Amino acid sequence: MKTKITILETSDVHGNVYPINYGTNLPQPLGIAKASSLIKRIKREQSNVITIDNGDLIQGTPLTYHYVKNMDQQSNPMIEILNHLEYDAAVIGNHEFNYGMASLKKAVSQSNFPWLSANIVHHSTKETYFGLPYIMKSFDSGIRVAILGVTTHYIPNWESPDHIKDVHFEDALHATKRWVQYIHEEENPDLMVVSYHGGFEKDLSTGEPTENPTGENQGYRICNEVDGIDVLLTGHQHRKLSGEINGVVVVQPGFNGECVAKVDLELKKTNDSWKLIHKEVEILSVSEEESDSEVLDLTHYYEKEAQKWLDQPIGNIDGDMTIKDPFKARLEEHPLVEFINRVQMHFAKVEISNTALFNNSARGLPNNVTMRDIVSNYIYPNTLTVLQITGEDIKAALERSASYFNVKEDETITINPEFSTPKPQHYNYDMWEGIHYVIDLAHPIGDRIVSLNFKGEPINKEKLYEVVMNNYRAGGGGEYRMFQGKKILREIQIDMTELLANYFLEHGVISAEVNHNWRVVINGKGHN
Repeated sequence: MKTKITILETSDVHGNVYPINYGTNLPQPLGIAKASSLIKRIKREQSNVITIDNGDLIQGTPLTYHYVKNMDQQSNPMIEILNHLEYDAAVIGNHEFNYGMASLKKAVSQSNFPWLSANIVHHSTKETYFGLPYIMKSFDSGIRVAILGVTTHYIPNWESPDHIKDVHFEDALHATKRWVQYIHEEENPDLMVVSYHGGFEKDLSTGEPTENPTGENQGYRICNEVDGIDVLLTGHQHRKLSGEINGVVVVQPGFNGECVAKVDLELKKTNDSWKLIHKEVEILSVSEEESDSEVLDLTHYYEKEAQKWLDQPIGNIDGDMTIKDPFKARLEEHPLVEFINRVQMHFAKVEISNTALFNNSARGLPNNVTMRDIVSNYIYPNTLTVLQITGEDIKAALERSASYFNVKEDETITINPEFSTPKPQHYNYDMWEGIHYVIDLAHPIGDRIVSLNFKGEPINKEKLYEVVMNNYRAGGGGEYRMFQGKKILREIQIDMTELLANYFLEHGVISAEVNHNWRVVINGKGHN
């Protein structure tokens, strides 16, 4: 007797329902409305289907941001969709915490499915924080499937401490090992599935390291060091990956609802036990799918209100603050970056600030600015933190940022692969305001800051300075460990998108300008 089990996985949907780019409202081949059509068709055509969301579901678009800030007396639209699709389970992702614990708990309480994360536990009791570490799914054939959920334990390096009070993040690898063993001993499942909101630290085929061994991603180790796993569903890195590691089927379906991962498992019954005899994995694009009208109807009101909010005019730009070349905007001071830094300094009441140009989709601000323009450039729900740090910390942070660049023999400047592979991390290159500095790319990484001054005097490495930055960076996110544990002087608990909008409403017209307080050079000379 043979039978087949199909697992469908979404991951890192990041609040994308409608197939649009919110910055332009132009069509994009993504979103869970399109994914829904694919999922429903597969469910109609096949029996024994398990549907899992692997995390980073409820945050990421103006739709979800506007819901949390202005409509949270209603049901969460992302939860309504997964309830409608009758998902079997979801895993807590790192971005689930971005809107605060109250918002996350509300989403969990509205869900008709369990949220899994075996390694997110109460500080005091060490019991799982969100309920179940795993579920058992049984089918008419008698096959019993165990689904264990785990989450990257690196979250305290990114998240605001207020959002994760009383929460302990156990090492994901260790928790997986312990729970898989427990499940095999206590449940004796026919299939063991681990859904891990994390990715791979090594190349799937060669085993070569693809990133620094921070522990953020442990998928490769999980496959090699944990016995008894049949399938590892992954995410977090926004990659499209499928294959097999040490006999474990692995898959990662990209992000923003662009794809759905599909794992087909065939089992044969011998005597009284089921044996896995065939496994097949594929990543299915949703680009040719029609958006599911039922999903669009569920979220129509939320979308309509978000679109009205996005089209609110909030101010004007005198000059050019648009971005034509995002790489050049990191290589030479750009009015948008300077503007964001100045807004941060204004509300934090300090003289030094840093910020990043988060991704290559940022288009800058047009002359007539709306909320749509703000949120399409500043895409994260960050708040601001003022740290007290030493001059030595400032130098170390600048050296970390300066490692963003590589130089070819012909002195062409490129991006260091550590910031682009396996996942784009442009948000980890900071540009500073309030200090004057020079990055010389002729020098080796770690020794590229050749000039560093504050108010006309060299920065004193032992002196304390007040610096404003976003909460992600202040927690050490992006391997800025020099900021971890430093004294927090104050926090501005208003999202940066609101602060940027408020600044426009205060000033009306903003001049697009730069003061040339930093330069990137090669051997002291300008670059190509």
